[in-house]
Amino acid sequence: MSDDLRLTTLRLPSGLGLHVAEQGVRDSPVVLMLHGYTDSWFSFSRILPLLPWDLHVLVPDQRGHGGSDRPSDGYTPDDFAGDAIQLLDRLGIEKASVVGHSMGSFVAQRLAARVPERVSHLVLVGSAPTARNPVTEELMEEVRTLADPVDADFVRAFQTSTLHRPVPAAFLEQIVAESQKVPARVWKAALAGLLDSDLTPGLASIHCPTLILGGDRDAVFARSEQEQLASIIPGAIIRIYRDIGHDLQWEAPEDFVAELLAFVGPTQPPQVSPTASRSHPT
Repeated sequence: MSDDLRLTTLRLPSGLGLHVAEQGVRDSPVVLMLHGYTDSWFSFSRILPLLPWDLHVLVPDQRGHGGSDRPSDGYTPDDFAGDAIQLLDRLGIEKASVVGHSMGSFVAQRLAARVPERVSHLVLVGSAPTARNPVTEELMEEVRTLADPVDADFVRAFQTSTLHRPVPAAFLEQIVAESQKVPARVWKAALAGLLDSDLTPGLASIHCPTLILGGDRDAVFARSEQEQLASIIPGAIIRIYRDIGHDLQWEAPEDFVAELLAFVGPTQPPQVSPTASRSHPT
């Protein structure tokens, strides 16, 4: 974990408490990162130490997740996007580059469509035009049966199903532990909110620079779905990596950071080992 990483809980104007990981120099360009379904800020923990000091990085635990408050309702992408807007307001941030992974990518889509003046760059990881497909519908059938405490074996099977390339064992165990913090009602509400929301009409209105990152072995959203998303968002760039699953930032963090920094603009060079193994986009 970076020595620069700061963990705090911020109270939004709505009264909701959001647990936030923050690093980098304030008054520097801001990158807001939005994690996936049942994850937390820890989803980006493999890339945070690789980012340069001259980016102000914010990674909130979205409502119901991690260390944030768990209200009884409000688990649609629009609700999550509203929290992100209030977080920027709370910190006096006018504009940010927004990175979203999986569920967070749909929140990021909504954010860019809803307040385009607040989003300078958009990075969508493991994404699609719609979250509803046979894979997620099958997951919803399983999630409907969950009760507290959510079974650790189910959580581990869910998280490992999104991977193609192995990740460090300790990292995966913490990912599972973070998901176990999420109560069954939030597992149900967040996935239902995602599947019941049609964000496609707003995609054509996104005009900020957009980068779509994914893997050709994504078991949640197929390459064809990722390419369809790129065809709808005007001017979007797409980079699909060979032999990578749904979680580029987990499976190939150095590649993720290189793509992010090249896209959002000049900064200090990332702290990447010269011997690190690299993936290659197709």
